Amino acid sequence: MRQAVEAQVLTSHCALGEHDLRQILSDVIEEVRRSINKDIDGAEVLNSLLNAPWLHSLLKVYECLQRFNQEQPASYLNYASGLSLQLVLDIASLPGSSEEAQELCRLLRQPHFQALLSAHDTVAQKDYDPVLPPMPEELPDHEEATRVVCLVKNKQPLGATIKRNDATGEIFIARVIYGGLADRSGLLHAGDRVIEVNGFPVDGLEPEQVIQVVQARSQGTIVFKVVPISERPVHYQTMLYMRAMADYSPLQDPTIPCADAGMSFRRGDVLEIVDQTDALWWQAKKMPSTTDCAGLIPSSSLLKRKQREFWWSQPYQPQTCIHTLSTVDEEEDSIGIDEKCVEADEEAFESEGGEFSNNVDGVYIAGFRRSMRLCRRRAHSTAQPSCHVRCPTSCFSSLASPYEEVVRYQRSPHDPYRLVVLLGPSSVGVNELRRRLLEIDPRVFQGAVPHTTRPPRSYEESGREYHFTTREVFENLVYNNRFLEYGEYKGHFYGTSTEAVKDVLNSGKMCIIDIEPNAIQAVRTHELKAFIIYVKPPPAECLRETRKNAQITTNYYVNRPFKDEDFQETEEAARKMESHYSQFFDQVIVNEELGVACGELLGAVTRAQDGPQWVPASWIRPTDES
Repeated sequence: MRQAVEAQVLTSHCALGEHDLRQILSDVIEEVRRSINKDIDGAEVLNSLLNAPWLHSLLKVYECLQRFNQEQPASYLNYASGLSLQLVLDIASLPGSSEEAQELCRLLRQPHFQALLSAHDTVAQKDYDPVLPPMPEELPDHEEATRVVCLVKNKQPLGATIKRNDATGEIFIARVIYGGLADRSGLLHAGDRVIEVNGFPVDGLEPEQVIQVVQARSQGTIVFKVVPISERPVHYQTMLYMRAMADYSPLQDPTIPCADAGMSFRRGDVLEIVDQTDALWWQAKKMPSTTDCAGLIPSSSLLKRKQREFWWSQPYQPQTCIHTLSTVDEEEDSIGIDEKCVEADEEAFESEGGEFSNNVDGVYIAGFRRSMRLCRRRAHSTAQPSCHVRCPTSCFSSLASPYEEVVRYQRSPHDPYRLVVLLGPSSVGVNELRRRLLEIDPRVFQGAVPHTTRPPRSYEESGREYHFTTREVFENLVYNNRFLEYGEYKGHFYGTSTEAVKDVLNSGKMCIIDIEPNAIQAVRTHELKAFIIYVKPPPAECLRETRKNAQITTNYYVNRPFKDEDFQETEEAARKMESHYSQFFDQVIVNEELGVACGELLGAVTRAQDGPQWVPASWIRPTDES
């Protein structure tokens, strides 16, 4: 019986085009019935299954689906958006319409619903522009292969620049901006020769005239006819993040190929470098990124060799650059032209000496102890000549690195805590904030015990208030760069050593210290991983109000009320400190009200230990020098 049923099913399946499924089922049932009459085991069960109503219903549904698949779907209306608009107008014209009618009117006006109806009408009308002309059957052998590229704009920039070969008059794609419309399409590439734009031949035209052709259509379809580059370069992009150590404005840089394609940034900004194929001009996005399109920034080598004074001091000459498609006024070897400009800048820089001082006059930091605080007015830092301090003339140091590679880092619970560093101008309250933080929980927070050469007082114990040592030992520690910072006051040396900080961190506590800015480089190491918090003074009016009953300690160890010149000195010191060192600040706290600032400080310290942070890549991949 089994062979007979299989044969019947196979025969019916082969004839599926002539018989529907119900006829097949009837044939199978009849065959099973004959088997029952012959008393074959199992046939009765199969018969009941094949006669089940649900199986018949399922087969009917299957037949309906098969018929539907064979039919071509057709829209009932091809003007649904127009009909909805008419319906809205009719409802609005009805006097005293019901709440249901008003709700329907609101639904029909929703932009998502209108977009759905518009898409429906486009499909119903089969309006699939653009319609490209057919390829000619016979092409001359000498004619170059061309590509027709259609890009649909919606008021967004194309993300491409063009240049003209003055010898031949040909127009080329000079650069494709990462993340822009041209880059996302994957159809335009640097080096492609442009033949036509929207049907207009461009050979022999000036770049400005090409821009006018593109500008004629700010949105819609733009058609390029190009001769593709024969050997397209392969770009191997790696994820690279940099912290900017200087300010940059493309609108004030006359050497940038296109100012409109440039991206401005400030010191401390984290940049994602997405393209380094150009040796002089990188493409980058600022983090956190709010756009897909990258911008041009000077490469590390270019920015390091430039004087910022060059483009800040020169009057800006507008380039011929358009947001939709930009021009680059350069020859075939654009890098050679840019290199000449760079070399000229470097020569001018060297002629002026090329050296910068890292001394910042008038910037003094309040310490934890009066003796330590006062000696800082004659303090020295063990850090090398600071690469990150900008000179007052706003130019780059020849030792400075304009970018610092950074990585995302989160401390493991098993690792020592990060060193917490406070700094700020005098009288801003750094010492008081540090004191309050240490008092919150001495089991968690602790300061580093400083070294001194003065003799201990009767109540002092070595290793508790200070590490008391001889002048010879202290000078030997200085010679071996064992101090983060040190200074001399009344003939005695005071200093905070690296070992004292490590002792606190290795004990499982958070070490809280305050330093002057010149010691920043000494604490920014892969061992200490310093989290730097800048305490900023409030506005001048608030500063005067909160300090009107306070006392200031002078060079002569005398307390006196604040004067106007003290507030001016604090404001000026803060301005200088931010101007020179803001790129190193991990957190900024405005000490307008001490209790609020202390709460912000506690939150910042917690985030420094538990949250992800951008840190120098050398901390995670330490070099031999570090």
